Amino acid sequence: MFGIGLPELAVIAVVALLVFGPDRLPEFARQAGRFVRQVRNLAQNAQTELRRELGPEYADLKLTDLDPRVAIRKHILDAMDDDEVSAADRRAHESLAAGERPPFDPDAT
Repeated sequence: MFGIGLPELAVIAVVALLVFGPDRLPEFARQAGRFVRQVRNLAQNAQTELRRELGPEYADLKLTDLDPRVAIRKHILDAMDDDEVSAADRRAHESLAAGERPPFDPDAT
């Protein structure tokens, strides 16, 4: 959950208790819960409406699929899986025989 562990949560709880006080803290917690619930409902409604507008072929659409980083990563991985390994790539991954020197390109260095 956002990289927050138990010690960090304890510090946040103590600071919240000191800032808001024990009488107002439960009301702030209720308001925070309502806010999280409203944001979750808003995201769910947006996702449902997007699926409905796009049609049945996008029934399994998730909002995370619209993130450009996810889409690019998916397409790059698909392209890498589709490509065949070339002979040069195969040679690059083979180990050298005993006493064999690695290839050297004087123009590259």
